[in-house]
Amino acid sequence: MRALIISQYFWPENFSINDVAKTLLGKGVEVEVLTGKPNYPVGEKFSGYRSWGCQQEVYQGVHINRIPMLARGKNPFSLAANYLSFVLSGLIIAPLSLKNKEFDVIFVYAPSPILQAIPSLFLGKIKRCPVVLWVQDLWPESLSATGYIRNQCAIGLVRQVVRFIYRHVDLLLVQSRGFETPVRTLASNTPIVYYPNSVDNSFALPSRSEPPAVPGLDAEFSVMFAGNIGAAQAVNVIVEAAILLREHTGIHFVVLGDGSCREEMLEAAQQQSLTNLHLPGRFPVETMPAFMQKASALLVTLANRPIFAATVPNKIQAYLAAGRPLIACLNGEGARLVVESGAGMATPAEDGKALADTILRLYRLSAKERDEMGKNGRRYYQEHFDHDKLVDELIKHLQAVSQTSKYTE
Repeated sequence: MRALIISQYFWPENFSINDVAKTLLGKGVEVEVLTGKPNYPVGEKFSGYRSWGCQQEVYQGVHINRIPMLARGKNPFSLAANYLSFVLSGLIIAPLSLKNKEFDVIFVYAPSPILQAIPSLFLGKIKRCPVVLWVQDLWPESLSATGYIRNQCAIGLVRQVVRFIYRHVDLLLVQSRGFETPVRTLASNTPIVYYPNSVDNSFALPSRSEPPAVPGLDAEFSVMFAGNIGAAQAVNVIVEAAILLREHTGIHFVVLGDGSCREEMLEAAQQQSLTNLHLPGRFPVETMPAFMQKASALLVTLANRPIFAATVPNKIQAYLAAGRPLIACLNGEGARLVVESGAGMATPAEDGKALADTILRLYRLSAKERDEMGKNGRRYYQEHFDHDKLVDELIKHLQAVSQTSKYTE
């Protein structure tokens, strides 16, 4: 089977599609990737890349086709330009970049923006192959929830575009069971299948190396947050909890990553003279298993919005695999999963006092009790989110769609 993966984000950016592509190739699927120029989450092009022109690369055997795309920058206008530039390049330049190449199926990895699926519909027509869309974020709800768009007319227009996309792909995969109802509302008769995220199984294997030294990680009780530091993550709640727990000198917060709200966190930590909050920046994805396995507890946060109650952040699967206790400061599906797995504790989204109290409860448990939570999490990961099993399931979905496509009739 020949599969074209379309994703605005790909290695060296840290997204689960990197591992999916690599594993598909290892299981005998001929994989190519159509993507943009890496710039997430910092908003600036990574070293060695330029906005204009096409570039070809190979990542662990996977051939990458990079098309022109503007960097996302630090404001809503540059972000909109980033989204639209990928769509335009996908419609105009991608057909030329992929000329004379044939595929059996197009697989779209679709975190925000869902607009990246538009070129896939055009390419599906040209290449005469079906399109499978893996929905990672709900649109237009994500736009209004993060505050990028408030105009109801604009949101209504985006909703019509999303409806068009959903109704013209051949299969919709949703990463959370909470997505099924809102996606169905717009998708009409397009088949919808629950297909969760996973992470490379290296997260579940004992790390053979020490992570880079960062302040706070060797504290008596280190609470680690890893990933994008943005508005959707409502990271101000971490600052609030750090202020409330500043007298407990054994508890330290380590926030790994970058994003639009990192500078605000740094300023708040400085203004409040917080010696228990550390933001050392971004580190290679290869170091994440070691970081996570060394932390005393792993923290996931999301804003208090209805859309995020339906979302399961991908870091939850990574945290479960790492075998450390989880603290989920969010609502809905993600919190349910953490509690159901027995891997940790959940607290309401954006409630700094509740988060501080929960961290203190976990801190006061015995090491044996916390270790048991970690074991529960890893066991739940292996039962429900094992990477190899899920990729095998994905291959079955892709094969079924390609074999029953109207183009094969």
